[in-house]
Amino acid sequence: MSFWSWLRGSSAGETANANPPSSVGPPGYEPGDPHGFEFDAPPGGVNLRFAQLVPSPWSGWPAEWSTPAFNEKAGPLVDTAWACLDLNASILSSMPVYRTRSGKIIEPTTWMTNPDPLIYESWAEFAKQLFWDYQMGEAFVLPMAATADDRPHNFRVIPPWMVNAEMKDGRRVYNIGSMDVTGDILHIRYKSTTDSARGIGPLEAGGPRAVAAGLLVKLVGSIAEQGGLPPYFLTTEQRLNRDQARDQLDEYVDSRIRNSGRPALLSFGVKPSTLTTSVKDMTLLELGQWTESRIAILLGVPPFLVGLPSGGDSMTYSNVTSLFEFHHRSSLNPKAVHVMTALSGWALPRGQQAELNRDEYTRPPLAERAEAYNKLVGVGALSPAEVRTMERFTGDAPEQDNLASAALTGGDV
Repeated sequence: MSFWSWLRGSSAGETANANPPSSVGPPGYEPGDPHGFEFDAPPGGVNLRFAQLVPSPWSGWPAEWSTPAFNEKAGPLVDTAWACLDLNASILSSMPVYRTRSGKIIEPTTWMTNPDPLIYESWAEFAKQLFWDYQMGEAFVLPMAATADDRPHNFRVIPPWMVNAEMKDGRRVYNIGSMDVTGDILHIRYKSTTDSARGIGPLEAGGPRAVAAGLLVKLVGSIAEQGGLPPYFLTTEQRLNRDQARDQLDEYVDSRIRNSGRPALLSFGVKPSTLTTSVKDMTLLELGQWTESRIAILLGVPPFLVGLPSGGDSMTYSNVTSLFEFHHRSSLNPKAVHVMTALSGWALPRGQQAELNRDEYTRPPLAERAEAYNKLVGVGALSPAEVRTMERFTGDAPEQDNLASAALTGGDV
């Protein structure tokens, strides 16, 4: 059974709207769902009874009407915003997760492999959903099972629109339907204030830019739908009515199609004139690129990484490596620290920390790593076995130690 079916209440068999189809619209008009929504009892009597309300048209609902947008933050994103959110979330979710105590790496917990096998395939799927919601303003994590010491054992990300958050007596109170989950749920806010229960995301500040970018995309689409814009127009000194002008234009276009590659022959005083405005200018290309670049910057992504012009000014990055380093230091690293610190304080005992191996994104080439390992092994900071672990070498440990030592000291392998 699916996650949402498992979490639904026990009012099975009830019809949300019992009005006959003929009460709305013409007789016999039934484009919508005649049952509305239904509740299924959870297996085993699990005490988590809240429903996911997905809007759908009921029987008699006119087909041309749209359904309510219950999720106010899940509206359509411009492609640049989607690309930036996906880039950040994909990179962060691909970073290996590990557990530390007093600065030393210890054995990971089971949820570091998969927080909930019933709904996720891996840690990466959970982490991508978590970081995506976080960048939108806030992320909610709800435990599904607990350990003997009352720590979360299995948990999953809950869509923000399902959670009602309010400030009461100076603290945040959370409800999902009629169920109070204040003592269980984890709420990670991108930007928070002491007088607001909800988190604030960067796209809320960039709302006008997102609207402008969407309008510019529609402008380009409308020009494309109209077949584009030729770089010239035809003029004549003759007075033509609408039908005459249309017939003469159709005749000219048909002639150009039949005589492709040949020069145009104009008669009856018709002259070609060049347009002063190009298609590039009409689509406001530079304005669109500027608007989308600002959206990318709001989401912490250098515009170059999502295919936008870099600008070519004095602040242009020297190479791609420095660009990745800037993205890592200014955007990915703060996001990873914020989210993983909150998750650690909620799911792990005091003194333990869940961290992401953020060096994976800016990892230098093998030759540079080998040079650094050589120096660290030489001063005793690392052992060949530790180097083998960091490089994910496999095989017999003594043999691998000999190989690593020989490689680092320049001896025979």
